[in-house]
Amino acid sequence: MAYPFQMGLQDATSPIMEELMNFHDHALMIVFLISSLVLYVISAMLTTKLTHTSTMDAQAVETIWTILPAIILVMIALPSLRILYMMDEINNPTLTIKTVGHQWYWSYEYTDYDELNFDSYMIPTTELKPGDLRLLEVDNRAVLPMEMTIRVLVTSEDVLHSWAVPSLGLKTDAIPGRLNQTTLLATRPGLYYGQCSEICGSNHSFMPIVLELVPLSIFEKWSSSMI
Repeated sequence: MAYPFQMGLQDATSPIMEELMNFHDHALMIVFLISSLVLYVISAMLTTKLTHTSTMDAQAVETIWTILPAIILVMIALPSLRILYMMDEINNPTLTIKTVGHQWYWSYEYTDYDELNFDSYMIPTTELKPGDLRLLEVDNRAVLPMEMTIRVLVTSEDVLHSWAVPSLGLKTDAIPGRLNQTTLLATRPGLYYGQCSEICGSNHSFMPIVLELVPLSIFEKWSSSMI
């Protein structure tokens, strides 16, 4: 379970975000090894008393420092491309939700249901209850079923916005006149927070995103009560 009050970002709760975190660790380890090697070479050159008379003609060294970086780039590029294709793939979604960015709030439309739509505004600081998160709580959460592939259509009514939920590995631009899409698959229930990550005006930091992922049976009860 990802707890909203933990330090830092919430834990990954989707296969895509887990892949992104693994890729981050993979790339970070490569950077660490390169940095260690460069530091060792610099230290050795500054401390050794040995000299070489043919410093201007070292074909073997030139070959190594040309081929080795190319191999390292391939090791980074291949898993990166794999994740990019995974993020762009739409696998027969069972539910579609449309989110529209406004200055400065979000509205949600459940396209598979008749007249199931609502606006989601940030709760002012003066109206927060004990335990609520400042600048992150909303009056209407987007309730979605867990362990199901959900298609999210993202657009905007006025200016550029960006619908982003870090724990789910989601970040999709909301562009006026254009319909972007992404997929969502949560592996466990909980509350997952995000914010608009595009500078969209004076109240840019006051349009949070809250997704409530619940079992399918609870989602069906909630959708029936909202219609």
